[in-house]
Amino acid sequence: MNDRERFLGWMTGRPVDRPPYWLFWGPWPTTHDRWLKEGLSGDHRVSFDPDILPEKVPMNCGPCPRLERTVLTEDDDSITFTDSWGIRRRDLKGRESMSEFIEFPVKDRKDWERFKEERLDPDHPERLSGNWRAQCDEWTRKGYPIQMGYYPDVGIFGSVRWLLGDEEGLVAFYTMPDLVHEIMDHMTSLYLTVFERVVRKVRVDVIHIWEDMCAQLGPLISPAHWDEFMGAPYRRIAAFARENNIPLISVDTDGDPDLIIPCMMEAGVNFVFPFEVAAGCDVVKLRKKYPTLGMMGGIDKRVLAIDPAAIDKELARISPIIEKGRYIPTLDHLIPDDVSLENYCYYAEALKKIIGKDEK
Repeated sequence: MNDRERFLGWMTGRPVDRPPYWLFWGPWPTTHDRWLKEGLSGDHRVSFDPDILPEKVPMNCGPCPRLERTVLTEDDDSITFTDSWGIRRRDLKGRESMSEFIEFPVKDRKDWERFKEERLDPDHPERLSGNWRAQCDEWTRKGYPIQMGYYPDVGIFGSVRWLLGDEEGLVAFYTMPDLVHEIMDHMTSLYLTVFERVVRKVRVDVIHIWEDMCAQLGPLISPAHWDEFMGAPYRRIAAFARENNIPLISVDTDGDPDLIIPCMMEAGVNFVFPFEVAAGCDVVKLRKKYPTLGMMGGIDKRVLAIDPAAIDKELARISPIIEKGRYIPTLDHLIPDDVSLENYCYYAEALKKIIGKDEK
């Protein structure tokens, strides 16, 4: 089987030769710097011969024309800049951390109308440019899975978060619900306009939606609010997927999504990740609760900082559900810089043995 056939068969419950072997999450930049000092050369994945991850159709579903990253201030400790969405943010130097988000581009309807007119035209010619068709044809020839949508530009809640802000966006569900509906509806139309141009020419396997709308204690909005605001956009995307024979709709949300998984599944989502263990996610229990849901992740990245015995114990914990299908065992997020190259290599080889890649 090629990588596409194995991935699609596994995630849709059909017989395959073995589970996919993915090394999905890479190292933090500071982790990569550490590994270089410890002997890494080249891509950290290559020497383990993992399966090919879904290739992403090169498209712009965010602000277009792109907003260039602009440095506003810089000192020895930090750098303040505006990003591709026009968000003003501050990053610390020399260590890995989430940005401090200072100001977002939309504060009211007037800002939204301006931003929409200037940057969110679904038909802008730069949304698909360059050699995207030739690139996709090459991936198809090689038997690679192909995906539309990726972080940070395709998200329903995600777009509200980028435009209004984390806290400001949540408050807007109550203070400006019509605006939240309008943003979600417009962004869905934008995505589907671009997607339609792609599927006329290319076979696509996955539509991916980035949300990051959950935390340790659960979703940032209630299931009722999910249905009210996000149900219709998701069902539009699901209808498009069915019409164009796209078998998978995936959602990336950190934290614990358990309370909204039924909402997502009812609206057409059939693949969710990364199920962070630190947020209380247990893929063994979730597999029993949602037997038809495609899942990825759920391996506690923190054990890689301990020792091989801890890694073996964690892999043993999740191994009973691997053969059940519809689950790709991977780490639950990016690899922090307390993980040595030696421990990562041990993990990658141990996972390969559990998958049985070299035995098939």
